[in-house]
Amino acid sequence: MRITRLDTHVVGTPWRNLTYVTVHTDDGLVGVGETRMLGHTDALLGYLREAERNHILGSDPFAIDDLVQRMKYGDYGRAGEIVMSGIACVEMACWDIKGQALGVPVWQLLGGAVTDKVKAYANGWYTTERTPEAYAHAARGVVERGYRALKVDPFGAGRFELSHRETMTAVALIEAIRDAIGPEVELMLEMHGRFSPATAVRLARELAPYDPAWLEEPVPPENLKALAKVAAQTQTPIATGERIHDRIEFRELFESQAADIVQPDLGHIGGIGETRKLAATAETHYVLVAPHNVGGSVLTAASLQVGFNTPNFKILEHFNDFADQEIEAVVQDAPQVVDGYFHRSDAPGLGVRFDPDAAAEFPQKQAHFDLWAEGWEKRAPKVWQ
Repeated sequence: MRITRLDTHVVGTPWRNLTYVTVHTDDGLVGVGETRMLGHTDALLGYLREAERNHILGSDPFAIDDLVQRMKYGDYGRAGEIVMSGIACVEMACWDIKGQALGVPVWQLLGGAVTDKVKAYANGWYTTERTPEAYAHAARGVVERGYRALKVDPFGAGRFELSHRETMTAVALIEAIRDAIGPEVELMLEMHGRFSPATAVRLARELAPYDPAWLEEPVPPENLKALAKVAAQTQTPIATGERIHDRIEFRELFESQAADIVQPDLGHIGGIGETRKLAATAETHYVLVAPHNVGGSVLTAASLQVGFNTPNFKILEHFNDFADQEIEAVVQDAPQVVDGYFHRSDAPGLGVRFDPDAAAEFPQKQAHFDLWAEGWEKRAPKVWQ
C-alpha cells in the first residue's frame, strides 16, 4: 500500500480555523488527521504542499515512524509548530488507514486498552458576561450536561501583574462557579501564561480555598525556572506543555519536576505516536497526561486513542459541546461525552468519518484570537476587529 494523494480542508469559524488532512492510498483507503492553528493556517498549508512532494507521496502508510522521522529531520531545519503540526495531521491519518486496513481501533495497535472510558472536562462554556451570576449560570449548565470537570480563565486580559480590583473579580468568579457546581466537580484554573511568578503565587493562594484541580500555565512557557518557582510555593498541581511542540523538549521540564500534569497537543506535537511516547516518559517521572484539545472531533478521536491506551492519562479537554456547534456535520460518528466521560469505541482506525462536502460549507476565515484583548473569553468576531 502506498500514499497517492494528500488533500487539505480548512473549516473556518470566527475564532479558529480547523485544518483537516485526508491521506489517500492506492488501496482506496482514506485516513484523516486534524490540527487547529492560531494565525498560521496558510503557513501550514504551504508546508504540507512541499512535504507532500518531498516526503509523503509514495510512502507506506504503515511505516509511520519512518515517515515522521523523514518529515521531521529530512529538511534539516529545526521543526517548530508548523512542521510538527503538519506531521501530526499526516501521522494521524496514517494510523487511521492502518486501523481501517486491519479492522481494529488505533488504541488496539498501540498495545490495547487500559480503560474503557476517559474523563472529559469542558472548555469554551463561559462565552458570557464576565459576572459571578453569569458564570455561575453557565457552570450549572455544564454540570447539567453531565460533565464532572470544567476549566476557566477568570483573569480577563491580565498580563504579568493583576490589580487588586481584577484579583477580587477573579476570586468572585471562581467562588460563584464553585458554589454552582459543588465540591465534587473538578475545577481547573487556566492562566494562559499570563503572570510573573510572584503574581501567579499570590493568585494561587487567593484561589486555593476553592480547591482547583490544577493551575495551568501560570507563567509564560519559555522559562522553566520561573515555573519551578511557582511550583515550589503552591500546593495546587501545576499543568503545562501545550506550547511545547517536540517531545524531546519536555526533557528539561521533567528534570525540573515543576509540572504535575503535562498537556501535549496531539495536533502540534507530531500526532498519536509522539504523544504516546511522551506519555511513557511522563510515567517514569510520575507525571500525568491531560492533552490540550482545542480542535474538532477528529483531534478528539485521536487524543482518545492515546487515552484508552495510557495508564497515566488523567482527562481530556473538550470544546465541541460549547463552541462552533454548527460545524458538527463535518465529522460523522464523533466522540460524545456521556455522564462526564468518553466511552471506548471498537470502530476501526480513529472511528470517525470526515465529510469534505460538509466541510466546504465552512470556508476558511481570517480567524483571530487575542488572549490579551478585553472580552477575549466571548470568542466573538467583534472582539478581533
